[in-house]
Amino acid sequence: MKKEKLFDLFPPVTTEAWMELIGSDLKGADFSKKLVWKTNEGFNVNPFYREEDLENLSFTDTLPGCFPYVRGKKSENNEWLIRQNIEVDDYAAANEKALFILNRGVDSLGFVITDPESVTESNFRILLKDIHLEAIELNILSNGKAREILEILLTLTEENGTDRSKVRGAIEADPLGRLILNGKLCVPVEQGLDYLASLTEASALFPLLRTIHINAAVFGNAGAGLTEELAFGISMGTEYLSQLTSRGIPAEVAASKIRFSFSTGSEYFPEIAKLRAARLLWSLVLRGFGVENTAMEIHSVTASWNKTIYDPYVNMLRSTTEAMSAILGGTDSLTVEPFDKAFRKPGVFSERIARNQQLILREESYFDKVADPGAGSYYIENLTKLIADKTWKIFTSFEENGGFLANIESGEIQKRVEESAGRRRKDYAIRKDVLLGTSQFPNNLESVSPAADLNMISGKTDFDDDLTVKPVVPFRVSETFDAIRIAVDKAPVRPSVFLLSVGNALMCNARAQFSAGFFGCAGYRIIDNGASASAEEGIRAALASGAGIVVICSSDEEYASLAPQIYSALKASALVVVAGKPACAEELKAQGLEFFIHLRSDVPEMLGRFNELLGIKM
Repeated sequence: MKKEKLFDLFPPVTTEAWMELIGSDLKGADFSKKLVWKTNEGFNVNPFYREEDLENLSFTDTLPGCFPYVRGKKSENNEWLIRQNIEVDDYAAANEKALFILNRGVDSLGFVITDPESVTESNFRILLKDIHLEAIELNILSNGKAREILEILLTLTEENGTDRSKVRGAIEADPLGRLILNGKLCVPVEQGLDYLASLTEASALFPLLRTIHINAAVFGNAGAGLTEELAFGISMGTEYLSQLTSRGIPAEVAASKIRFSFSTGSEYFPEIAKLRAARLLWSLVLRGFGVENTAMEIHSVTASWNKTIYDPYVNMLRSTTEAMSAILGGTDSLTVEPFDKAFRKPGVFSERIARNQQLILREESYFDKVADPGAGSYYIENLTKLIADKTWKIFTSFEENGGFLANIESGEIQKRVEESAGRRRKDYAIRKDVLLGTSQFPNNLESVSPAADLNMISGKTDFDDDLTVKPVVPFRVSETFDAIRIAVDKAPVRPSVFLLSVGNALMCNARAQFSAGFFGCAGYRIIDNGASASAEEGIRAALASGAGIVVICSSDEEYASLAPQIYSALKASALVVVAGKPACAEELKAQGLEFFIHLRSDVPEMLGRFNELLGIKM
């Protein structure tokens, strides 16, 4: 029997034919305005890509595990390490917790030493008791005493007969990262770089132990865009390579001791492409230093800037998609932050969920089975190229101006981060971008968790006066929404908003829903009385409700007559708001109507103003 190939039944369609059909469906509308995604990163993404779009991409014919490593270091699978950090203030308790989580799927430990002065050999014997260093990844972060920690590891591994060539992980030193985050170092920068060079030399007996931690995630969490975070991180890595090689350390040795940490945000496909582009660009940098057999080591951390304190379980959804992006992008290790870290010290439940999110992706979803699963995707491959091109342009501009250190001393990097942070804040304030459960579809009757630490929520950071450089400051975009809702939570009486719907039924319903969501962001009580047969009926119901705010929900055409009548009757007892931005707005303002809410309103600014008028202290 003759067999027919299924796809022979479908003749090929040219790009021109697709564009002709799309143009017909758009009925004359501009294709680029309607369908092309103009990203915040400054490049455009088409609504579809085809095989022909791969023709000019030089990296698509490479293999996983091969230079320039755009397809990752792993050639046979996509395995990654599941990391969980432990704050160490009690060494015995930290050891107990480490053993507990190692038996529950974690294979990468991060010990965060809260007091560097507590670093002693006896304490580290307690900390590492019964932990088999050849079987797990060990990461230690301490703001000081890195050389002492290394000496302790040398002693303990010699005593235990540990094969040092199998000890992997990091003693995370990052003087430039601390400088940009804190605004100064405890020693001069040159002295800090000298210390880093000596630490790197001393770690030679641990070939898989990294000593240079490039915390690029701080830029993403301070507001930098995706390509800026990449560019700043690669620029910092280039600075370290330059500084260490000038101190006599071979470039290949220095490169083998560097690890990058990137935040992973909510843009699913761009975050996948980001890590692929990062490895590509870092390979080009290393080639410039004469190194071609070393791939970028990447640790990913779920972003903190987009996490919320209201409807906090949505954070689990956010961090799950972020984890998926990092894994599919080929990260080497991953920390999923607990969903409640933004407002309290994570507990047993939230830490267990964070671990299990990764375990499900590994053990049940098989994300570890396929190397570079995005390979060959027309969209992801092109997105990788777009991100790489934009990142390289930013990176080279800083290199031309003296490199990373010169640009943080001049404040240029901080300026770019602040500008990007301002755009991000604005986009969420006007709800161009959405925080589910906080800026859109809020549960207006929810109160902040009684276990919340309000000092953590405030987002305020105090710095000393004697700063060397201007620091970058991580933030959460929901902070302004949070401040408004917390003030409402603390108010003696929760304000009420009456939705006075009258006139065009379709517009009434749409604007009532919009207004309920708008004022729900503040946690106000919403009274939706349904459509009124007349303005008089709506006025009577509004007065009977005792609401402090009345929102008129009608059509633009009807506002000219309805709004003045309603305002005149209610202005003495409530703040009267018009839902929408009608053409007659100026005429209405002239008659005393002051408040209009619409799609381009700055939500926190407006709600903060209403709080103030209602006597609610922020």
